[in-house]
Amino acid sequence: MTQPTLELAASTRDIYEQNAELFDRERSRKLFEARWLTRFADGLPQGGRVLDIGCGAGEPIASWLIAEGFTYTGMDIAEAMLGIARGRWPDMDWRQGDMRQIDLADQFDGIVAWNSFFHLTREEQRECLPRLARHLNPGGHLMVTVGYGNGEVTGCVGDAVVYHASLSPAEYASILEANDMVMTGFLANDPDCAQHSVLLARKL
Repeated sequence: MTQPTLELAASTRDIYEQNAELFDRERSRKLFEARWLTRFADGLPQGGRVLDIGCGAGEPIASWLIAEGFTYTGMDIAEAMLGIARGRWPDMDWRQGDMRQIDLADQFDGIVAWNSFFHLTREEQRECLPRLARHLNPGGHLMVTVGYGNGEVTGCVGDAVVYHASLSPAEYASILEANDMVMTGFLANDPDCAQHSVLLARKL
């Protein structure tokens, strides 16, 4: 990875801090994620504990999970995003934090990192997946958005360029297996989900 790419990856937090309100206004509320959210939720106990990493301002993922009755915790690296979310759901558990150093005294039945995990570099993803696995109860489920294959690309938040990366599906499966997890689903560029690539896994 080139040094400019590393710098771009490191700037992600600042970009979301500076563009929180713009991102929230432009974030689709059409809930094209519903089919994947339903599949994720079907494997969780009623009222189970869910950690939403990269929760942003809460729309529409947090809104859906809260409405479904899960015990919800939202985490985001950008305090400006959390400020908006707290204003909407002041009674929820909101935490500022970086998934790359996640070390909570909590276990969860489900962890979702939608449009957040792919902001990590490939090496950071390799280091982060075991951390996420340690925060799942046995039988717990993980859902993350990644890329369609190994590589690096860029996206946009407003006028700002943000970094995206992905490992290959085979490498994800290998890392998960090494951490007592199994990949239960993967679909690249889902045409019914705004071309998102989605990975599901379960803790053994």
